[in-house]
Amino acid sequence: MRRALLATGVVVVLFAVLVGLLWGLQRKLIYLPDAGPGAPAAAVLPGAEDVLLRTADGLELAAWYLPGPSPDAPAVLVANGNGGHRGMRAPLAQRLGEAGLSVLLFDYRGYAGNPGSPSEAGLALDVRAARSFLLEDAGVRADRLVYFGESLGSAVVTELATEHPPAGLVLRSPFVDLASVGAVHYPFLPVRALLRDRYPVLEQIAGIRVPTTVVYGSRDSIVPPQQSRRVAEAAGALCRAVEVAGADHNDAVLLDGDAVVSALVELADRM
Repeated sequence: MRRALLATGVVVVLFAVLVGLLWGLQRKLIYLPDAGPGAPAAAVLPGAEDVLLRTADGLELAAWYLPGPSPDAPAVLVANGNGGHRGMRAPLAQRLGEAGLSVLLFDYRGYAGNPGSPSEAGLALDVRAARSFLLEDAGVRADRLVYFGESLGSAVVTELATEHPPAGLVLRSPFVDLASVGAVHYPFLPVRALLRDRYPVLEQIAGIRVPTTVVYGSRDSIVPPQQSRRVAEAAGALCRAVEVAGADHNDAVLLDGDAVVSALVELADRM
C-alpha cells in the first residue's frame, strides 16, 4: 500500500510539474519565429518595397509590399502561420503579383527580428497595423481587399474580419480553435484549461458575411482536415471548400500552389 501511494504521489508530482512547464512555456510551443528573410524586399521579391507597420501599442514591424499593376488593383493581406517568416511567402506573392494583385507580406511581433512577444492579443494588433497600412498608406480601397490566413493566420484574419470585414476571405488549413488542435497533439493534458490564447475560429466565422473559401489538405498532420471542414461548414458566406488530395500541412502545394492562388484570384475577380 505504501509503495502504491508513493508511486501515485510521484506520478501526481510529475504531472503537476509538466502542467506547470506547459503553462509557463506554452507560447514557445505555439509561436515558432524565425530569424528573418535576411535580405531587402526587392532581392527576394522583385518589385516589392520594404515598409514598416506601426501598431497601436507602439511597435514597428517589418513588411514587404508588392504594388499591383494599377492603383485600383485588388490587394491581398497575407497573415502567416506560426512558423517561418515573410520570405517564405514570397513565391506566393510573386504568383499573385503576376495575376494582377498587390500583396502585403509582414511578420508578427517577435518574428524576423521584430520587437515584442507574440500572443493572441498582440497578433490582433499586428494584423490591424497591416490593414491600416494598405488602406492609409498604399491607398487600397476596403472593398478591394482580400484577407488570406495560413493556419494560425486563419485565426488572425478571422478575428480581424469580425471587426473589419474584407471583400473576400481565404482560410488555409483553419482549425476549430487552438484548444481543439492542442487536444489532438496533447490528449493527456487539460489543454483547454491551460491555454492562454484561444483563437475561436469556428465561433467567429459564422458571423462573417463575406465570400469565404477554405483550402486544406486531406492528409494534414497538424490541423486535422475534419476541423477545416467544420470551419467551412460554419462559414457565414461560403464560396468554396477546396480539399487538396494527399497534401500535408507544410507541403508546397498549400504554401503557393494552384489551389491557394486560384482561390485568392477567384475572390479578387468577384470584386
